[in-house]
Amino acid sequence: MTVNIASFDDLLRAARDQPEPQRLLFVFANAVLPDDSTPEQRARFEAGQGGALAPLMSVDKAPGELSTFAALVEESRRYGPDWAVVFVVSLPGRSGRAPTSNDAERPLQNMIGSIKAGAIGAFIPFDRRGEPVLLS
Repeated sequence: MTVNIASFDDLLRAARDQPEPQRLLFVFANAVLPDDSTPEQRARFEAGQGGALAPLMSVDKAPGELSTFAALVEESRRYGPDWAVVFVVSLPGRSGRAPTSNDAERPLQNMIGSIKAGAIGAFIPFDRRGEPVLLS
């Protein structure tokens, strides 16, 4: 089954509609300029392009724990640093049992490692408005 995700609300709806209960995993990140960047890379970064993604914080939530993207943004403001993009993946349960936060810990750590390595293809990135973004 293919699901078109055009907004964060679409993601929440899709997660709630899955046959197995889901847990959503979030890694909040910001763009940073690596220390070994070239003058050209520095100029692009200062113009709002390029850089490397640095994970800042992570959290897992059951779809029912989230009402809106605005609520997630507000919660992130209370508990952590400012961010530019949040990566999301859904962790499915089994046999009708939803994954717990303990079940989510290793996958979250794997997400953080993947983002640090630039391997982000398995995640859906959203900007601060809750809209999917295309990262290259």
